[in-house]
Amino acid sequence: MPHQETVLVTGGAGFVGSHCVAELVARGYSVVVFDNLQQGHRAAVPAEAELVEGDLASPAALTRLFSAFRFDAILHFASNSLVGESMRNPHLYLHDNVVNALNLVQFAADNGVRRFVLSSTANLFGMPDRMPIDENTEIDPGSPYGESKFMIERILHWADRVHGMHSACLRYFNAAGAHPDGHLGEDHDPETHLIPLVLDVAAGKRPHIEIFGDDYPTHDGTCIRDYIHVSDLADAHVRVLSALDHRSCRYNLGNGRGYTVREVIETARRVTGRDIAVKVGARRPGDPPVLIASSERIRRDLGWDPRFPDLETIIRHAWDWRCRNPHGYESGPVRELIAVG
Repeated sequence: MPHQETVLVTGGAGFVGSHCVAELVARGYSVVVFDNLQQGHRAAVPAEAELVEGDLASPAALTRLFSAFRFDAILHFASNSLVGESMRNPHLYLHDNVVNALNLVQFAADNGVRRFVLSSTANLFGMPDRMPIDENTEIDPGSPYGESKFMIERILHWADRVHGMHSACLRYFNAAGAHPDGHLGEDHDPETHLIPLVLDVAAGKRPHIEIFGDDYPTHDGTCIRDYIHVSDLADAHVRVLSALDHRSCRYNLGNGRGYTVREVIETARRVTGRDIAVKVGARRPGDPPVLIASSERIRRDLGWDPRFPDLETIIRHAWDWRCRNPHGYESGPVRELIAVG
């Protein structure tokens, strides 16, 4: 009987992490989620996965975790991830994100884990002068958040050189949507992402959505951004595990096209059938007119192809989850935590 691989998913109670856990479970992996539940939700962790509450900042918690389980691979999502907050409090990001990841990589190396997938960011590339952004674009992080992810990528580079730990770093912009069957979705506090904010207006929870600048050099004056379905991201994170048997890799992930803020709002109006009031405000400092990531390399190397590339499907799945869960995960079932020592 073949060995069932066990995968550790840090931050697996969060938005992208929980979808990745669901994808791993569906493909027959045994999954352990390690999450401090600072941003994640117990109810977002599939019942088939084991949930361990703990913090990457605690060597004692990691010692208990790695003593209780043997891991074949690690997928690392746990992180402070708000670009704006990182500009206000850079040391929180440069310290916590990097030190916590360093703790995890050290325990992984010491315990013989040889495959590591990092949920990275296309914010590594700041304000590039050409689109779409491919893996050859110069790295010049656009925020302390992006800088922290780049520092973790360098840690993983040396983990490969010194310990033979192969790693994959997946760089992307805007995760969006919800699980197609409606049991997982996006529930942040505070919410900063455009699509759920627009849906808040449609649901009557906000009076309007603010557009930050409508005088950019785009076809309708608003910024163009790359939105990628969260289930497609999960597929990429799981798919890349097989590549790590042979080598380390770095991939950018994108849909291949971008959408303006006004296109997002108009699509949400069609999907929800609701009026969505708009207020135009001033530009935010540092917002580039266009940000789109290229995914040509991962498509070519691994055969990854987004199943839900169109904006209408992304928003429809997000709206379906919102309608089923108008208060987010707060009314979800409470589950037992796994003890580790």
